[in-house]
Amino acid sequence: MFSLDSFATDKLDALEARNQRRRLVDTERAGAMALSVAGGPSLISFTDNDYLGLSTHPAVIRAAQDAAARYGAGSGASRLVTGNHPLYGALEAKIARLKGTEGAVVFGSGYLANVGIIPTLVGKDDLIVADELVHTCIHAGMQLSRARVEFFRHNDVDHAADIIAKNRSKHERVLIVVDGVYSMDGDIAPLKGLGTLAEHYDAWLMTDDAHALGTIGGGRGSAHATGAEHLVPLQMGTLSKAAGSYGGYLAASKPVVDLMKTRARSLIYTTGLPPSAVAAALKALELIEADPDMVARPTLLARRFAAAMGLAMPDTPIVPLVIGTEVDALAASARLADEGFKVIAFRPPTVPEGTSRLRFSFSASHRDADVDRLIETCHKLGLNQQP
Repeated sequence: MFSLDSFATDKLDALEARNQRRRLVDTERAGAMALSVAGGPSLISFTDNDYLGLSTHPAVIRAAQDAAARYGAGSGASRLVTGNHPLYGALEAKIARLKGTEGAVVFGSGYLANVGIIPTLVGKDDLIVADELVHTCIHAGMQLSRARVEFFRHNDVDHAADIIAKNRSKHERVLIVVDGVYSMDGDIAPLKGLGTLAEHYDAWLMTDDAHALGTIGGGRGSAHATGAEHLVPLQMGTLSKAAGSYGGYLAASKPVVDLMKTRARSLIYTTGLPPSAVAAALKALELIEADPDMVARPTLLARRFAAAMGLAMPDTPIVPLVIGTEVDALAASARLADEGFKVIAFRPPTVPEGTSRLRFSFSASHRDADVDRLIETCHKLGLNQQP
């Protein structure tokens, strides 16, 4: 065992030297984006993905409690055995209606969705054309597929077109994969251009709407926000961010959904979600449909912050502040914590070398006074002087 421990220690030491080692910290969350870290003082989180504050919404919590009382704490087995409790059907119908598709299928998480969907659709003789900034779980799905992968420059439709034009005849199937909203920059994929490109070459366009569901397009996500509703046949996403619960999904045609239910390994060979998580997500989607002002609020707050900081105007609730080095980004995060704010420093490999940053994310449950105090604090600390 000595060689194993030595290997792990050497890896950790190397990461520590580059300020890239990560550590889990006990965090207790409450309403209005308040939290305490490792038993410390209360902070206001501007780093959460809980864009609508629904994880602590009383109606969402009640739905989870009622489902646990009725169906139990766990699902008992995989969905294809006995774990497909009745709430799944209602949630999948709700997702399909929200996304404007024939059907939907719920996975255990967004990560499990991507590592199941992609290998089910393409294999070693096929081509995947992906934006260079797609999320890590998409990379995992692409590797499992064994398909040839080509990356195009971020949000560059012309570069994607060049790649497909040169390679389309060599592959039976081509899958284009992008994030609907990119989590580190907050920008939206050019889905109209990519969708038109996909139609021209008989390729399939897939979006990861993890950060788009409940935040843009009236809550329906990136395809609706960009007017590309009928150009994106594969709309994947998560129920753990704006929906405040847990799980992933694919909204697609009925044949594609049925294929996933019978061939996607990350659906077949994993235990179903707890009934409480499914019920919470279902209630959250009902609230998203019913309250357009709540859906719009996070981006409005992000715009207020960006304007006060002299930053580019965002179209989503995410505002990046690029610092540069890992050391400086960590120091800026620590200084904000001293002032009562939780804002995580994102470092390589999550972001490219030299672009370590603070990522501010805004929630409908943030109080106006907390946003104003954040702006004042950032000015006091000189963070508004960053490029």
